[in-house]
Amino acid sequence: MKFTYKALKDGKTVTGSGEASSRDALVASLSKQGLHPLVIKQDKSKAGGFLRLGGGSKRVRLQDLMIFTRQLSTMISAGVPLARSLAALQADSESQYLREVIGAISHDVEGGSPLGDAFAKYPKVFSEVYVNMVRAGENGGILDEILKRLAVQVEQDASIRKKIKSAMMYPIVILTVTVIAFFGIMLFIVPKIGSILLSLGGPNAKLPIYTQVLLNISNFCVHASIIQAVPGIASVPLIGKLPNLVFIVLVIFVAAFYFRRYIQTPKGKYWFHGMLLRTPIIKTIILKIAIARFSRTFASLMSSGVSVLDALSVTGGAIGNKVIEKELKDAAAQVRNGKQLSEPISQSDHFPPIVAQMLAVGEETGQIDTVLVKVADFYEEEVSVLIDGLAAIIEPIMIIFLGAAVGLIAASVMGPIASLSKNIGNGN
Repeated sequence: MKFTYKALKDGKTVTGSGEASSRDALVASLSKQGLHPLVIKQDKSKAGGFLRLGGGSKRVRLQDLMIFTRQLSTMISAGVPLARSLAALQADSESQYLREVIGAISHDVEGGSPLGDAFAKYPKVFSEVYVNMVRAGENGGILDEILKRLAVQVEQDASIRKKIKSAMMYPIVILTVTVIAFFGIMLFIVPKIGSILLSLGGPNAKLPIYTQVLLNISNFCVHASIIQAVPGIASVPLIGKLPNLVFIVLVIFVAAFYFRRYIQTPKGKYWFHGMLLRTPIIKTIILKIAIARFSRTFASLMSSGVSVLDALSVTGGAIGNKVIEKELKDAAAQVRNGKQLSEPISQSDHFPPIVAQMLAVGEETGQIDTVLVKVADFYEEEVSVLIDGLAAIIEPIMIIFLGAAVGLIAASVMGPIASLSKNIGNGN
């Protein structure tokens, strides 16, 4: 959220603006800069500014974030001052919004704000894990090393997302085209073919069952029987004459809108994530991605000197699944009571036994971060192989599905025409 503020600094009144996740977060950030807030208002204006006029996007690609992180790490390792490094990266960034964010962060850093706090003002760009790891790097004096690990982590996330999008793009496009083509045929072509069949064979003509089903579907889509059955709607201009298909599509869009709003609530999101973990194939992909994220993020935080409890809290929010996040919170409660982390993880419904075993080995040897990095590498490779395998299977399945649909429609249309034409020929 964006805020405007008026504050006191060294007896002088200062005005400005900034972004933060909440009003309290902005107050904390301003206090660290030596500013005493007097008035804070949330900026709700929609107009004003290049980005709000549609000239840019308030999103940063993972690729851009990865490049920024790696370059910042290199410059800090080379001894370049932080403010100067940020200024150089701001000029080199290809993303319009990222340039604005880096400029604001540079301004905060020059004002004395820690880098982690400056990042925390932009939660849509820098995740909670990212911010906490930067803070740990600043506190431990190993910011350059932490940024290198963050760059690797962002790169791994970008690679997995790219593979998933690539695997899903083909079936989504094919399915969309198929649905549009099917309903286009039902609305515009099949009714004309139906009239031809009736003119050839008469109203008592016997048609194959699949042809009759196709004609019934077409008639249902074209007519307005659903809307006209609702009292008072049939007499409304335009609406009362809407075909059933249009009405169904509108209902689907409205239902999808409210369903999306529901799964954005805490209760709905937890239910939806639970459903995903019970869905075949999808469950396997989600679990492997979650384990890989947990292992790499937890290892990075532990190697940065973050406590086990804090690392579990941050890692749970980074996994992206509320059900597994709750399991980690329950595990953190048991760790707080004196248990080793490997014990509650071994009793988990979703973490495989190998994770608990590897954790136990890491706890015994004092090398949890090293062991979990190997687990992350293993499961990221598993995800890659699984997605490639699914992509290879989906393509022939979609081709078979399309071929069967085209063949069924062709048989439903051409078969009766040929049969009726033959009967008419024999009658003459």
